[in-house]
Amino acid sequence: MSIPFRERNPVPIGAAGLAFFAVLLVLAFNAQNLPLIGGGDSYAAAFTEAGGIKKDDDVRIAGVKVGKVTGVDLEGSHVRVDFKITEPAAFGPQTGASVRMKTVLGQKYLALDPKGAGQMKTDTEIPLARTVSSYDVVDAFTDLATTSERIDTDQLARSLNVMADEFKDSPEHVKAALDGLGRLSRTVASRDAELKTLLAHANSVSKTVADRNASTATLIKDADLLMAELNARREAIHTLFTNTSALAQQLTGLVRDNRAQLKPALDQLNQVLAVLQKHEKDLDRTIAMMAPFTRVFANTLGTGRWFDTFVANLTVPVGGIKP
Repeated sequence: MSIPFRERNPVPIGAAGLAFFAVLLVLAFNAQNLPLIGGGDSYAAAFTEAGGIKKDDDVRIAGVKVGKVTGVDLEGSHVRVDFKITEPAAFGPQTGASVRMKTVLGQKYLALDPKGAGQMKTDTEIPLARTVSSYDVVDAFTDLATTSERIDTDQLARSLNVMADEFKDSPEHVKAALDGLGRLSRTVASRDAELKTLLAHANSVSKTVADRNASTATLIKDADLLMAELNARREAIHTLFTNTSALAQQLTGLVRDNRAQLKPALDQLNQVLAVLQKHEKDLDRTIAMMAPFTRVFANTLGTGRWFDTFVANLTVPVGGIKP
């Protein structure tokens, strides 16, 4: 005998529903890794150094995203960058690759430079001869500041002055060039303080950019925790709604059953009430006409010390004292 749906235990039904939605959520977040949905062609590229490229960074052709980086590993004396092409894109067997800057905070992407006729075969590795690593902007500012600070501006100014003195008897056009060198030396010497300030600011900028990289990583990590908490709250609210719906269905069935069971009794009560209302005037007239009979009957049988009379179902006996 099958049990009606409203009488079944809602706990296993709710658990099965939550498990189903959890599986759908996991599949949605990992759709790119599924065999049929998240397919794509795999390739690799060899670089002299990683240049800041990381897993899950974009792969682009002419600025358009066509895939993502799937791995960065050390292979011998070079770095092997594995990537997968998930969008329709044509690039020949002579295609080159380079690591380029995506944002000023240091995020990178892998850029493909299509060359050659036809299509590059799957699982092909682009050799070192056709790859170019990125030079990090933070390293660039740092190296510029370090190299410029090592310049001895006083010695450079003296050397330029000595050259100007040695060539003072030269022809006019040579003297003009040497005068330019002298002015250059004096300018370099006079701008030494400003140059040092500029390089110090360059160091500060490079440090700020490097700090922003760490701050951005922390921000992304915190955002991931926030999304996980929101997802947990969503699951809790979904469970609450599911249980409320099941309770509402059970209460609806209970009310429907009670109505079906109480309807005959209510119909009978309504019929009795209708009869009483119909004969209300006759009942009032009967009670009024019984009053003389009751009074005489009580006087007749109530005379003496051994008898007492009353009319049943009346609150106050006939002839009694009302409270």
